[in-house]
Amino acid sequence: MTAPDEITLTGLRAIGYHGVYEQERVEGQLFIVDVTLHLSLAAAASGDDLNATVHYGELADKVVRAVESDPVDLIETVAERVANLALAYPVVDTVTVTVHKPSAPIAVPFADVSVTIRRGRS
Repeated sequence: MTAPDEITLTGLRAIGYHGVYEQERVEGQLFIVDVTLHLSLAAAASGDDLNATVHYGELADKVVRAVESDPVDLIETVAERVANLALAYPVVDTVTVTVHKPSAPIAVPFADVSVTIRRGRS
């Protein structure tokens, strides 16, 4: 069996109002999302058929809208929201989502905070 193929979107940027602190909910901040879809691209490639794959431009728009909507406390919840969007495409077997929160309210110097989740079909 061969390893699944991948489509990866890296560095999608959106302003969201997620966090446990009131200031995060009022001011908002930048979130950066990476999404890797694991799927077979053989049918799309052999038939040169967009309908046999995922339109990554449309997925990118959906991911940004998901980050910008409905504030939640945890970036884990944002990652789950994005994973569910990706798994709504029937050709996607599994998805890996990383949500970065580079301006998280942390008292010590840091470069980034992120969570990564992997989800597949039940």
